Amino acid sequence: MLVDWDWDWDWWTVDFGDAHAGAAGVLIGGSEPGPVYFDVGSGSDVPSTTHWSAYDGRYGRPRAEVFRAVCACGWRGAAEYPVDWDAVGDRPLYEADVDLGGPLADWTAHLSVVGDAAVPLPERLAVLLVEVARQLTATAADAPLAALRAAGVLERIAARVSRETAGALRDDGMPAEAVATALGTTRSKALVLLTAQDG
Repeated sequence: MLVDWDWDWDWWTVDFGDAHAGAAGVLIGGSEPGPVYFDVGSGSDVPSTTHWSAYDGRYGRPRAEVFRAVCACGWRGAAEYPVDWDAVGDRPLYEADVDLGGPLADWTAHLSVVGDAAVPLPERLAVLLVEVARQLTATAADAPLAALRAAGVLERIAARVSRETAGALRDDGMPAEAVATALGTTRSKALVLLTAQDG
């Protein structure tokens, strides 16, 4: 299931979270440009973004030439999709009806490869997780405090099981790369998981 995630990333899944958040990346002159900075007046905090919609050539910003799929894990799609500036005209990119279907399809295909390499969930557990999510959503609408309490219980159960299981994997000498592949996450996140202490 795809949902909006944050300003720099367009797509996100429950299965892989922020390790494989995706977006339409920008290329200018065949390279990825640096972030766009926004002048908001005085102050030390200067907001910036790498979101595709900021590269519209306005106010001295770089102008996107092509889009391609990008993933937070570092993967980059091979296909490039030229920006149709004749159709965009003088409008900011975020106001234009920009077609991101190509990058989205490429990122989705990347997630399929990640998912195929990941360890499958037992069917009974997968069904149970879907039901728990459905019940939590329904409870949040009717009894938000009860939903928050249940979410807290689930977080504590997940944290305990995660620590204990990661400890066993660490004791067995499982390499971080194998854990990352099995979980569909990055090596750095797998290392954090494996070094978490039981407690």
